[in-house]
Amino acid sequence: MPRTYPEALTFLYSFVDYSAERSYRYAPEVFDLTRVALLLERLGNPHQAYPSFHVAGTKGKGSVSSFIAAALRQAGLRTAFYSSPHLIDFRERVQVDGALITEAELARLVDELEPVVAQVPDLTMYEIVTVLAFLYFARQQVECAVIEVGLGGRLDATNVLRPLVSVITSLSYDHTHLLGDRLSDIAGEKAGIIKPGVPVVLAPQQHEAEHVVARVAEERGAPLIRVGKDWLYAPGVHRLTGQSLYIWSAAEQDQMDVFVHSGGSVEWVPPRFEIPLLGYHQVTNCAVAYAALQVAREQGFQIPEEAIRSGFARASWPGRFQVLSKDPLVILDAAHNRDSALKLRIALDDYFPGQPVTMVFGASVDKDLSGMFDELLPRVSRLIATQAAHARAAEVTDLAALAHGHGTRVETVVPVAQALDRALKILRPDEVLLVTGSLFVVGEALRHWESLGLPTATTQAEVPA
Repeated sequence: MPRTYPEALTFLYSFVDYSAERSYRYAPEVFDLTRVALLLERLGNPHQAYPSFHVAGTKGKGSVSSFIAAALRQAGLRTAFYSSPHLIDFRERVQVDGALITEAELARLVDELEPVVAQVPDLTMYEIVTVLAFLYFARQQVECAVIEVGLGGRLDATNVLRPLVSVITSLSYDHTHLLGDRLSDIAGEKAGIIKPGVPVVLAPQQHEAEHVVARVAEERGAPLIRVGKDWLYAPGVHRLTGQSLYIWSAAEQDQMDVFVHSGGSVEWVPPRFEIPLLGYHQVTNCAVAYAALQVAREQGFQIPEEAIRSGFARASWPGRFQVLSKDPLVILDAAHNRDSALKLRIALDDYFPGQPVTMVFGASVDKDLSGMFDELLPRVSRLIATQAAHARAAEVTDLAALAHGHGTRVETVVPVAQALDRALKILRPDEVLLVTGSLFVVGEALRHWESLGLPTATTQAEVPA
């Protein structure tokens, strides 16, 4: 008898899920790509049926992927999108043309895969889902796929791909107990997605990380395109409904200089884009996506400039400085390391200068909690510590003790839904309510908000296409 969707999820979660483990070794004997390759081979290597963009990084890889996928869809290409983890619905991980895989199709594929999975020992949940996605995309006859790396790069299950272009977004300290406690170690793991001869687009990096990626690219004969050097960008105006930016090539810098000095009165103007995602870091992410799309165009992909412009304006990536509500003012942001917490604080100052902030915070125990508090607590007037229903969630008592060590008063409320209710109850009219610390906390808050039937701000829809 065919499985139901809940039964299919139960089957998948019966395999080890390292995203839910508090500790494990990130090593070849644990993450062995031969298992994924063998499973794919027995299914006819479906991942080779379509060209792909392969996107790794510490921060921004989801946003960059969403920009690329949106542009490809606007170009009329049937586009697959694979990401993890999900925010609310497991099916968010596997999408075609913006539509989530159906519950029935996911269950059917699990039934089909079960006997093949039984032939390959020690598979993980993530490996099986990755193969399921690749098979689904082939069956859907997609024309292009945007594939986000889960963890690291070198040993990630997605690294069986030979893509059109490899993309490495912003690198910073995260998963240090797995990837290494030096930025060069982390960069080396992320650079593991670079394939011989395949162009790689690199976001602006600290020198240590850039040096490692450049060395690996040179060793593998992979052309390196640096955003910030080969492709340049600048922010335009920003508002709560979106922001604008300019992107131009290094070869156009002389024209850009004339444009700036003339006050914009010359004939040549740099391409201008409107995006709904907020924060200066999204300007950088958009430029990275643009550079990757240009590489695809150079390889013969028909992606008109207007399709890129229209796609960027329609990109959606919930839970990343998302304006959930304007009255009251509620912001969701899945910042989960010190660097992303810093970017979040800068965004708060950009969009809400001087406004007090009540923060609902919960995070995973393996994160740099003290570093995140160093960045965020000076900007926060009130703190509510909470805990997601996830195995790696930090205990609220530990968060409270850490906050006290930073000289901050804290209230502890569990679960996340009650913490959100409490924050809304005490929120003053001039305050910003910020929910942050992890994707799991943000996902639970968003799910609770929707269950209450509260109106949601439609930031994306307000940005002109």
